[in-house]
Amino acid sequence: MIKTFLLLLASNIFMTFAWYGHLTEKEIPIWKAILISWAIAFFEYCLMVPANRMGYANGMTAYQLKISQEVITLIVFAVFAVVVLKEPFHWKYLVSFAFILGAVFFMFKK
Repeated sequence: MIKTFLLLLASNIFMTFAWYGHLTEKEIPIWKAILISWAIAFFEYCLMVPANRMGYANGMTAYQLKISQEVITLIVFAVFAVVVLKEPFHWKYLVSFAFILGAVFFMFKK
């Protein structure tokens, strides 16, 4: 299962850059931003598809894969927003993440 999470982490790093990396480059025309984002997203899919197949084959449900991916996405995005976009991290985001972690707890509860 650790390989699944590592692949999900790597794929989310690519996807975060695909979706939000262009925000700091305002001089790039939108059509170029779209093409660059698609090119980056290709690598995200090359990691996400095997991660989901591997996780599912090893007993994770599709729901567990999805909620795991969402948590990883939020962590990757939070780091990206603070480091790359220079946006502040507010306490309300921590509270929001705590509620999502609660969802993770219940998703994996037997």
